[in-house]
Amino acid sequence: MPSLKTLILHPDAEVRTELRRQLERLDEVRVLGEAVSAEEGLDLHKAVGYGIIFLGLDFPGKMSGTELAKTLGGMRNKPGLVFLAEDESLAYQAFELGAVDYLIWPVDRKRLLKTAQRISHFKSHYREVPEPEDWKDSGSGVETGEETLQLSLEEDEQDRFLSALKSAWDFSRTRQPEIEKLPVNQDGKMILIPYTQIIFVEAYEDYSYVHTANQKFITSHRLKNLEERLTPFRFFRVHRKYLVNLEMVTEIASLPGSNFMLRTAGRTRIELPIGRRRIAKLKQILGM
Repeated sequence: MPSLKTLILHPDAEVRTELRRQLERLDEVRVLGEAVSAEEGLDLHKAVGYGIIFLGLDFPGKMSGTELAKTLGGMRNKPGLVFLAEDESLAYQAFELGAVDYLIWPVDRKRLLKTAQRISHFKSHYREVPEPEDWKDSGSGVETGEETLQLSLEEDEQDRFLSALKSAWDFSRTRQPEIEKLPVNQDGKMILIPYTQIIFVEAYEDYSYVHTANQKFITSHRLKNLEERLTPFRFFRVHRKYLVNLEMVTEIASLPGSNFMLRTAGRTRIELPIGRRRIAKLKQILGM
């Protein structure tokens, strides 16, 4: 019987290492990944399509093992779940969620063989997403001339590697669209100011003032942070204290002493100084 693609999902590196070592002796499973949080495990499952997931109950982050189980249970090809726990207090809840097995860790080989039997039973009515024909099936006995190189990684290296692996496998990931509104807290209310209504932003100590035609709002964002956010939307840092919406600029005036000032549209005409080092870049952007 072909082995099931298997994920080990547990925050403890020692548990993952020992469990992987023990699972290598079982023909029913084939470990193809590890993860340290429920969110990582969910993303990897969406990309790979595991048949079996060995998972703990407590993880860093917002999602617990039981919450992950509920999420996986709603999927079309839901995997079999083998819970790893320190005691039996949550065994009833785990089996209510459709667990294939519930193991008290650490587990001995005799008990793990019983888990293998339960996985075999689960496999008999589970339809796994097929792999490409040129993939090697570890249960087929076919040799491809390839071998696996195992490297020892420190904990922080493991985290970086798993994060990179998650990004590489998550083909469905798309960048969330930018909402072209700036959230500002005003009198206990969250106000969303469209970028097109912002005339300029003014630095004020560790805060910033956002100016529209009729009002100004204080925000906890530093000017540097707002510059990074708004620059793709035709905003320009004309001065160390000012970030201006170029769509609102109506005039650039030359002043004595090689200084420059720009004026903006609106009922009240606003004049803002332009830093000497920034005028050339501004002219380039405006095609002057």
